[in-house]
Amino acid sequence: MINVLIVDDSAFMRQFFKKIIDKQADMKTIAVARDGKDAIKKIKKYSPDVVTLDIEMPELDGLETLKRLKKKNLFNTPILMVSALDDKSNVIDALDLGAFDFLPKPSHRISMDIEEISEDLIKKVKAAYNSNKNRSDQVHKPHTVNKRINRKIEKYPIVAVGASSGGPNALKELLTSFPKDFQGGLIVIQHMPEGFTKTLADRLNSLSELEISEANEGDSIQKGKALIAPGNYHLEIINGKVVLNQNPKKWGVRPCVDYTMSSVAKEYKDRVIGVVLTGMGHDAGLGMNDIKENGGYCIVQDKKSALVYGMPQSAIDNNACHEIVPLSEIATKIMDTIERKF
Repeated sequence: MINVLIVDDSAFMRQFFKKIIDKQADMKTIAVARDGKDAIKKIKKYSPDVVTLDIEMPELDGLETLKRLKKKNLFNTPILMVSALDDKSNVIDALDLGAFDFLPKPSHRISMDIEEISEDLIKKVKAAYNSNKNRSDQVHKPHTVNKRINRKIEKYPIVAVGASSGGPNALKELLTSFPKDFQGGLIVIQHMPEGFTKTLADRLNSLSELEISEANEGDSIQKGKALIAPGNYHLEIINGKVVLNQNPKKWGVRPCVDYTMSSVAKEYKDRVIGVVLTGMGHDAGLGMNDIKENGGYCIVQDKKSALVYGMPQSAIDNNACHEIVPLSEIATKIMDTIERKF
């Protein structure tokens, strides 16, 4: 039984989430809290398995609550942030602080229906409960890969990266490790709602020596740059250009890593290096297989350093990986692969 603490200043939201959770045979609401102070008391009292935490609350908001939990060494419980769609910067801050993932708050401002909200909540509560609380890379210390490739590469490598839960911090670790003269072009698929990927791209761009931006229709993958697929759009590379669409979700997500990786494999063949980072679900296994079948190279984050091992395991189950390595070594492995293959 998964015991969940619901924290929200809205009585409606507390009741809304409680109703969804208590309908499940394998989870229950152990308590509710109306603000951050109340939440800290109840985390101490009930030791919940998972906490849903609203960002916007009076007195003590979600971000300050996370900071106090860290100070009090109470941050060993997976926390799902609940946020309105106009709270993008605070969501990224919360993920930086170590929140497991986030849920868009249902309101008239979003088009998500009740069934989809319920499915998202249940899926993420279960993933949070099963997450790797003892992973080795809890504190990311960005480092620069010292290797440089001085020779001119005519057909530069394409690095396709997929991630979901735990991905923003994993991407920060990876993308801040590359030097400014990195010889590959990157395309990144992070499961996130529309708008949040732009905020994530801007944040990563401010930290990395690479140029990082949200992808637009007609963009091309370029050396020393990283494009992040926009939320709520599948991204494919066709004739060297970004093509966005809103075709049905695959694996319950849009953007879908499989679509992007498969199109990149078809377009660039053995020039592709596929990378799967932490994430829940089965996305990326088929795409990585296409990369491997077309002569590309596949790298998967190891279980010890990943927050959630659904996506990496999917690649492994599809026999679509050449190396399984800790997050802290992936940038080096990419550079080694470039030196060896190009």
